[in-house]
Amino acid sequence: MAAGLALGALADRVLGDPVGWHPVAVFGRLALAVERVTYRPARWAGLGHVVLLVGGAATAVRCAERVMPRLLVTMAVTWAALGGRSLEREAVALARLVDAGDLDGARVRLPALVGRDPVGLCAGELCRAAVESVAENTSDAVVAPLLWGAVAGPAGIAGHRAANTLDA
Repeated sequence: MAAGLALGALADRVLGDPVGWHPVAVFGRLALAVERVTYRPARWAGLGHVVLLVGGAATAVRCAERVMPRLLVTMAVTWAALGGRSLEREAVALARLVDAGDLDGARVRLPALVGRDPVGLCAGELCRAAVESVAENTSDAVVAPLLWGAVAGPAGIAGHRAANTLDA
């Protein structure tokens, strides 16, 4: 399992996110579609929604492990779940804009990292927002998936990313 985690992390580092589509984004769209059909203003409905989607993601990966080599499944799920290279790319691009004095460009770029409204932010506030976002997203999109992978294998990674996506 450690080899699959390492290869998935290497794939994230070398390749970055999958081009054209991203499994986490696909899951997010699926979650919205399920919510449109199943939404009820009751806690039991919300609990059912979470159990269905998080459990479904973990179960789908467990099923994949039955028909494909675990190393391959672990590598693919790790690669899909990690976001380190994309996070670094966005943070570096924002830092370069701030360093060049292009605060308008940095304000346009900031929403790729954080949901905060960038209008009127000074250089220090832009940098602070970027640092806070990199810290939080490193935890969510790098450290936690690797931890869940080490503890619970690729199904743990899928379950974590599903829960994290529902929380977004």
